[in-house]
Amino acid sequence: MAEAGRCLSALTVGGSDSAGGAGIQADLKTFQHFGVHGASVITCVTAQNSRGVSHVEPLSCHSVGCQLEAVVSDLAIPALKTGMLYSADLVEAVADGLRSFPGSIVVDPVMVSRAGSRLLRDDAVAAYAQHLFRLATLLTPNLQEAALLTGREIRGKADVECAAESLLERGPKAVLIKGGGLPELAGQDFFCSVDGPGVWRSQPAIATPHTHGTGCTLSAAITAALVQGASLADAVIQAKVYLNDALRRTVVFGDGPGCVGHQVEPRT
Repeated sequence: MAEAGRCLSALTVGGSDSAGGAGIQADLKTFQHFGVHGASVITCVTAQNSRGVSHVEPLSCHSVGCQLEAVVSDLAIPALKTGMLYSADLVEAVADGLRSFPGSIVVDPVMVSRAGSRLLRDDAVAAYAQHLFRLATLLTPNLQEAALLTGREIRGKADVECAAESLLERGPKAVLIKGGGLPELAGQDFFCSVDGPGVWRSQPAIATPHTHGTGCTLSAAITAALVQGASLADAVIQAKVYLNDALRRTVVFGDGPGCVGHQVEPRT
């Protein structure tokens, strides 16, 4: 519990999206709508818009470490999430800063966008498994990221389940593989944990091309629900409901695909 007058906070560790549709910006909007204070540690700055990412500039490991230390040493943070970490050095720096963190850690391995764009250096893939998996309360890859992390081709439900079990064996306490990207899995995600058998979590699929920020929003919503005291399984359910609401209120802000909309009724 936070001290009297000291609010609970959620923390996002990731990249800045200059167009405001994903990354740190989407995470903070999500935290706000869940009614929790949002803090951030920026790992890299991107130049991007609705048409894509044109430049990525990582911050130094020292800068990221100083940000992380400043926030976790002062704020009451029951849960945090990681997003775009970009390089092996940054993955290791973040992991080093979180080894003694007592709360829940949601690891969104931002590696490949749903459109197929690579969002990290090649050396960072192995670094995730080496440094972050065993710290993760929940790992939330999309289909492309799950395939990259496991070396498995994913074509359907059976492949998703095998990939999730393979990832679970590498250290996370739970894995949520997001099914968006395969038409037959639209609206369906697979959740498994060390505490029980895997289950499919389904919501009605929302037909829209404006899906920028879906992964960030889902993992941020899970983090915010955990801050509010939800169990991990309930946090996943709450987050999926929130994301579906946001997909019904998408924002078209440029010439390309837009992002999910965070202008929904605040939670009470």
